[in-house]
This record gives sequence, structure tokens and C-alpha cells, in this order.
Amino acid sequence: MGTTRLLSSFRNSGRILATASVLAMVIAGGTPAAFAQQEGGAPRPDIAESVSAVVNDDIISSYDLVQRMRLVILTADIKPTQENLPQIQQLALNQLIEERLQIQELRRVEKENKTTILPTDKELDEIIADTVQSQFNMNPEQFYQALAQQGIGRQTYRDQIRAEFTWQQYMRGRYGSRMRVSKDQIKAFQQRMSDAASKPQYQVSEIYIDANSVGGMQVAYNGAQSLIDQMQQGAPFPQVARQFSASATAASGGDAGWISPGEMPPQVDAALEQLRPGQLSPPVATDDGVYILYLRDKRAGGSSTLVTLKQAAIQLAPDADQPTIDAATASLERVRAMNPTCADLEAKAGQVPGVQAGDMGEAEITGLSAPFAEAATNTPANQLSAPAIRTQGGLHLLMVCGKRTAGGEQMTAEQIERRLIGQQLVLVSKRVMRDLRSQATIEMR
Repeated sequence: MGTTRLLSSFRNSGRILATASVLAMVIAGGTPAAFAQQEGGAPRPDIAESVSAVVNDDIISSYDLVQRMRLVILTADIKPTQENLPQIQQLALNQLIEERLQIQELRRVEKENKTTILPTDKELDEIIADTVQSQFNMNPEQFYQALAQQGIGRQTYRDQIRAEFTWQQYMRGRYGSRMRVSKDQIKAFQQRMSDAASKPQYQVSEIYIDANSVGGMQVAYNGAQSLIDQMQQGAPFPQVARQFSASATAASGGDAGWISPGEMPPQVDAALEQLRPGQLSPPVATDDGVYILYLRDKRAGGSSTLVTLKQAAIQLAPDADQPTIDAATASLERVRAMNPTCADLEAKAGQVPGVQAGDMGEAEITGLSAPFAEAATNTPANQLSAPAIRTQGGLHLLMVCGKRTAGGEQMTAEQIERRLIGQQLVLVSKRVMRDLRSQATIEMR
């Protein structure tokens, strides 16, 4: 999202942000009037501020909750409504609770091992500079000013990034070196890839809402539909995924890469079969939660050969006599004599009267008519087919500009190892967070 788009989003949502504050403060037992102004335009609670939750004696205030709700709304670029505010509030509260637990654990490890894990303010500045540049195309001061215009203090964002980045680094540093991927695991992965090569493959972005975390399947389903409505109105999928998805792909904006049938729940496979590239799915309910899918691209199974084609052609009536056909053939041979390439076929064909040239795009050979399929199979790249192909519409020379086997390149052993280690780290992080939650004293107010 560029600077203009983000600022526009902030201004357009400003009218409803007050409603978000009202809802959060009512639940917390206070009123919006409990907020005063602090430096940078961000509101600050006075003595009327109330407590929303306590995590091991660490307080999450109504101010913290309102601030995080606003941050979620703006960084996800969604329009807050009375219908989705409860979902946003629950997400914001869950984020704050997990971050409190993470920071508490990191400080415990620092003290126990007499080491430093959490970044200094200067180090955090560098992390934030990289983050806001890549996600919002802004420098930090532009971003902070934009937040302040809507009453969001810079510390709210800094606290989120400090916890998120440091926890990921800590998990990778503590457990990454312990992860082991055997040669048998790599071979098994390669075999699965080989087996899947003959199946259709889908390039997918995903958002996963865990029903257990949000209060049940119906809540998850309704929340997914609300997010779909927002994205159909222009909210960017990657930013919504970063804030709302419970999947490991949230950090990469929901990018799940290329997947084959069998890698995801069967309900997801069935939904992908119905989508065309560029389409957003309706909510897809599975056993434990709800998916939102965005199909970015689709490719055929590995047994298919795809060709990129151009043609030079002359229109002829189906009942054209032989002299007319001979004259058209001679014109096309003049084009062949110019030794055109894919890059200059149109320009050279345009020098011969009556000849038209154009791009036919990429197609599976098996999907072409028999004469075109034979020519595409037998013609080397950057050469024109011989002889000319006669159809009901005219006479054609076919040029093969590219030829590949569907299914894409296979991953190397090193890439497979990195992926498997990454998956293991995600599972470990979830287990650690589950343990921290179970051992903590968390009181909701």
C-alpha cells in the first residue's frame, strides 16, 4: 500500500474509529471521554482508564485495547462496521495477550541466562524501517505521522513489532539448530512432489480462521464472510492475512505457494477446483476452522506440454480456388524467407501485403486442433512451421516461441530442507505458546 492509499484509508475510516473506541470502552467499563491528548496526537488515558485483561499481573488496559483495534483496522486497510468490530476487538485482545506472554518469557530467559534478547531502541528502529518500507512503502516518520493523525501512538506499533520480530528470532535461534531433516524425509517429499506433478497445481494465498480461537465455527464462518466483504471492497489480501490469519503463512501475507490436491483439507481442494485465477473463494469450512482462498494462478499436470505460440496468416474462404491458395502460400513463404523471430514476427509479416501476424498465447498441445498440435510438436523454437496449415479460415504459419512441461521446476534438496524446518518451527512455536497460556494466569475484565 502506498502513502496516498494508506492516508486515504485513515481519513475514510476516521468516522467509524470513534465507534470502535466507544465499543471497546463500554466493554472495559469506561467512556471515550477518559482519553486525553498526548504528544504526536495519540490519545492517552487519564485516571478513568480501566483494565481489559491481566496476564500474570501484567495489565492490558482499555487504552491498549483501543489502540490495538485501531492499528488492526488501519494496517489491514479494512472498513470498521458494527458487525465486524467484535471480531476486531477479539483479535486485538488475543494479540495483546500473546505478546505479553512472549515478552514475559523473553525477559525470563534474559534474566536466567544473563543475556540480551530483546532489541534496543536503535535496533528496533532499523527493524521498523525495513518493515514499513516493504509493507507500506513509507519511511518510519511518514508512517508514525499517519498513525498519529488517527490517534494511534507510535509506541503501539513499536510494541507489536518488538514482540513479533523478537519471538520469531528467538524461536529460530533456540530451536532451529535442533531441527533435523533426514535424507529419507527429503526423498519422501520429492516423491510426493513427483506424484503430484501429474495433477493440477494451484498458486494460492490463504487466510485461516481457527474456530477454537475465535469462539466456535459459526463465529469463524461469519468472520470470514466479513473479511471477504472487506476485500471485495478493496482491502488488500496480504495485509488482511497478516492481521487475521492463524496460518503459518500469515507472516508472508498468506502466500501458500504452489499446492497440489491432497496437500490441503479436502474441502479446500474442492473449492480450488471451482475457482479461476484472480478469484476469491467464499468461506470454506473445514473440521477445525474456516479458509478464505485467493487463486493467483493455475497450471495443468506435469504430463502436459505447454507451448507459447504466434502465427502469420492469410484469410481465405473455405472454397478458395487453387490459384488463390498458391498465391497465399507464396506470400507466407516470403515471410519465412525473412527469417523472423518471435520478437519481430509481427513487424516482418507486416511488410507482406495480406499477411497478418499475432500472439496466440500459451496453450496445452493436447488442447489444440490436430494440425496445430502436430505443428507445435514438430516445430523447433523460434522457427515457422512447414508446410503452411490450411483451415476453414485461411492459411497459417505457426511459430513456437516457448515450450515447457507443466508443473514447474522441482525444488532442490536444500529448498525442501528449509521448508520442512520452517514447518517444524511453526509447530514448535505453537506448542510453546500453548504451554505458556496453560501455565499463565489470565484474567478477563
